[in-house]
Amino acid sequence: MSKEKERPTIGSDGRPLPVLPPERDPRVWARMARVMVYTPGFLAILLLKAGEPTAFGISIELLMLASASAVVGGLFIGSQSEGKGADTASHTGVWSGSLVMELLCAVPILCAVPALFREIATSTVLHARGPMPTEVPLGASEILPALAVVPFLLYQLGGFGTLNYVVTRQANWIINLAIAALILAAYAANWTGAYVVERVLGALLMLGMVFLVWYGVVKLRAMQADYEARRPHKDDTETGKA
Repeated sequence: MSKEKERPTIGSDGRPLPVLPPERDPRVWARMARVMVYTPGFLAILLLKAGEPTAFGISIELLMLASASAVVGGLFIGSQSEGKGADTASHTGVWSGSLVMELLCAVPILCAVPALFREIATSTVLHARGPMPTEVPLGASEILPALAVVPFLLYQLGGFGTLNYVVTRQANWIINLAIAALILAAYAANWTGAYVVERVLGALLMLGMVFLVWYGVVKLRAMQADYEARRPHKDDTETGKA
């Protein structure tokens, strides 16, 4: 990442430079990594205590994936450096870490929380059955936890997400709409008791996220290397202005 207020857009060879993500505060992302480590783990334990094994689906696996991925995201963020010995990889640490947390922390949580809510709401362990139990149907309110995917889409499609700088705008729309569709389809499968289908959909979603993170980290590093190799030197810029 450059310390300049405005990055050059044309390289020393006259060709456009890669459009890199903006500089981001590593401290904010490091705090976010800590939240991502503990929150999904707590939810997974809660589901183990309150739910019934037949309805677990893939929720626990998703939550533990999010927790473990936060550790990896923290490793990337910790590698960020602008000091002595900084190289291409250390310049992309925060971007790579944010990509891990956006796709391998946030997406698994968004997929797991609706089913987690349903398990807690209908658990016979938490809600003991009396002689004449009163059933209160949840109705459409069961959909509410799944609506968290809406601000996530706004984050991604509004240009805030790191993926926006890695893929084209059209691909970004397709990817995020596919994420939302798979999350809603997995929840629908859990709702109807099709737990095998839920596992398949969840697994497909996570495999896609792993591929995107791999591709994104490699692409960001390549873009940074290209930028550093072709950006105009300060002396050249001053000479051109003169």
